[in-house]
Amino acid sequence: MKNLTLKQLRYFEALARDGRFRRAADACAISQPALSMQIKELEQELGNELFERSAREVKLTPFGQTFALRVRDILRAVDELGELARASRNSFLTRLRIGIIPTIAPYLLPVIINDLNRTFAGIQIEVRETQTAKLVQELAQGQLDMAIVALPVSEPSLTELELFKEEFVLVRRHEDEGKPVPEREALREMRLLLLEEGHCFRDQALSFCKIGAARPREVMEGSSLSTLVQMVSAGIGITLIPEMAVPVETRSARVSISRFPSPQPSRTIGMVWRNSTPMAKQLLQVSEAVRRSAETMREQSIVR
Repeated sequence: MKNLTLKQLRYFEALARDGRFRRAADACAISQPALSMQIKELEQELGNELFERSAREVKLTPFGQTFALRVRDILRAVDELGELARASRNSFLTRLRIGIIPTIAPYLLPVIINDLNRTFAGIQIEVRETQTAKLVQELAQGQLDMAIVALPVSEPSLTELELFKEEFVLVRRHEDEGKPVPEREALREMRLLLLEEGHCFRDQALSFCKIGAARPREVMEGSSLSTLVQMVSAGIGITLIPEMAVPVETRSARVSISRFPSPQPSRTIGMVWRNSTPMAKQLLQVSEAVRRSAETMREQSIVR
């Protein structure tokens, strides 16, 4: 088996990830016929079919599933060799692939990017915003260098570094301004607006309100914090949001913001990266820049 190439393995990985030739070809910046030919040549070299093809999508064969696991390990190792070379040539980063969860990205990301550009001159920053489970998967596959998430992630292959803690605030109708803040047990009797399944912030809010995994009748869902705050403004219910979101999400919504009495609900924000990355020293430098950015932003957005 002398003719396997890294390019073919990357094409295979893209098709296995996207499930469609057109999307995979776009991701690889080649034509669809060229991708199809490369995959066919790879299958011929291996003597096994990697995909089950249909008119609308492709699926991995059992052999393809096993092959995909090994390919991801190989590509991650190759990418880490490149990272090692960059790290040895440069004391500072030249490229950084950041993952970040949706309940942090709109509020912290602009400040982080500005500070990173000042700290690491000429750095190329690539951003991926999605839920924690997907970020962890993409970190493991070498598609990201680090991610900013709510801790703990509890993944043995990842290093976790705490950056800061952040409190949650209660969002009610503007007419409720000045009213006593309900005890958290009382929140279970109100119409609570939460993010959809899969968001860690949803789980944290449910935990604070002592609501189990089974969804109560009076819980309604939204796809973003912005949607939840607008629903509160319309009188549909109440919600919890992280303190960093207050300046952005209340600009166009008539709502009241209140702090909870102690113990206040909160979350721990941190950075995670692969244990095996050769960029650990540089990522520690990034973490200090992110921590400074977060402190500046939190001073500006603090709720009294």
